[in-house]
Amino acid sequence: MHKQAILFDIDGTLVDSNDAHVEAWWRAFAAEGHEIARWAIHEQIGKGADNLLPSLLPDSPDDVRDRLARAHGDIYKGEYLPRVQPFPGAREILVKAVASGQKVVLASSASREELDHYVQLLHAGDLLTATTSKDEVEHSKPSADIFASALERTGHAAQDAIVIGDTPYDMAAARGAGVDAIAVLSGGFSEETLRACAPVAVYDNVGEILAHYESSPLRGA
Repeated sequence: MHKQAILFDIDGTLVDSNDAHVEAWWRAFAAEGHEIARWAIHEQIGKGADNLLPSLLPDSPDDVRDRLARAHGDIYKGEYLPRVQPFPGAREILVKAVASGQKVVLASSASREELDHYVQLLHAGDLLTATTSKDEVEHSKPSADIFASALERTGHAAQDAIVIGDTPYDMAAARGAGVDAIAVLSGGFSEETLRACAPVAVYDNVGEILAHYESSPLRGA
């Protein structure tokens, strides 16, 4: 059965931003005197600050977490966001989905400001049924909230939708929402790590999915 709706993660899936987020977090932590290895930060990329910070600094008080989250956002938006570029095939896969009669929703743990920037970067405004950011839900990924909200906006049942994401937290959030997921390796997580999360398929990137669209799980194959 062809999938009627596709819920796309953005960071690491449609745009090449994961390393930039690692750097912004690393700088925010360093400014507060916390020495956290970049690899350890990368392992948490895909979560929003509400889940990332308790994982990396479990004993930190709320005011410190709030300050770190603001610092990361300021650094990322001020220095890295303007340089982020889409992955090859990112806009084209959105166009293909719409041309195939499928609804497209961008569902991200990013802020609304960042998500709106990505919509403009991808020239995707006229292609989207809806967008969902961390600002519209109570909890970010790996909570199911973002994908559950995105699914609701499509008007379709979970079995009629599919998620495309690059992190274990996308896979967990999709599973929590009852939606199948495709994993892509473009965010820097290993194939072994992502396959352990039971996606229905793993591709190198969205360009590879686009090249095999008609035989992919997007078309119910």
